[in-house]
Amino acid sequence: MKEVELLPIGVFDSGVGGISALAQLIAIIPNEKYIYYGDSKNAPYGTKATTEVMVRSLEVADILIKKGIKLLVVACNTATSAAIVPLREKLDIPVIGMEPALKPAVKLNNHKKIVVMATPVTLKEKKFSNLILQFENEADIIKLPAPGLVEIIEKHGSKSKDLEAYLKRLFYGLDLSKVSTIVLGCTHYVFIKDTIRNVVGNNVDLIDGNYGTAIHVKSLLSGKENNQVDEHTSVQIMSSSTSKAMVNLSKRLLEEELHKLNHKGSIKYV
Repeated sequence: MKEVELLPIGVFDSGVGGISALAQLIAIIPNEKYIYYGDSKNAPYGTKATTEVMVRSLEVADILIKKGIKLLVVACNTATSAAIVPLREKLDIPVIGMEPALKPAVKLNNHKKIVVMATPVTLKEKKFSNLILQFENEADIIKLPAPGLVEIIEKHGSKSKDLEAYLKRLFYGLDLSKVSTIVLGCTHYVFIKDTIRNVVGNNVDLIDGNYGTAIHVKSLLSGKENNQVDEHTSVQIMSSSTSKAMVNLSKRLLEEELHKLNHKGSIKYV
């Protein structure tokens, strides 16, 4: 009897940032197939109008649905804020979004300030304002918009002189001795944890939402028939950019992140 081909998990972001979420998914759920779509041609989402982000998110989701995915991970805080409701209304598969990891940050907090570093759109959306309201009596939360940072990461990857100079300007004037935690509210920022650490020092915790999202996806798949990829995890990387450089950058960043996560399996690109 011929084995039925099982469906992949779709993951998308405005560019390469969601590759960090993809890496965490692979580390926790390696026996799956994945299709990743980076909308680098239209990056960044974080400075666009909410309606524009919503429309583009629906268009990208449609591309992935046509590839036959069984579950969609919106690996972008901005797209989640702008489009998670219409995506769930339109699609008949599970749709998992991302949001700044405020809850674990509040749990870790030692009566100091919590900084949420994110794109301007993520920070101004109602979804994030509602999230802050949940914890307003438990922590002093500071919004730190980082316009232009996604573009630097899209261009240079995880390390560059421009990146370090930008971060020094971003944190200038912020009394880090009064900060317990920086929440990385954009999947792009996960790639630059080491550089952020160099700028802010070792006394501030850095938290992102990738692990929690991957655990959520795993729980949704629990008990269902999963793909069995014994030797390799199958990954297809797509990009709206016509440049092959974006796909190559995505692969390099994925392998760097998997190395940091001590993932021992191998990737088969299709």
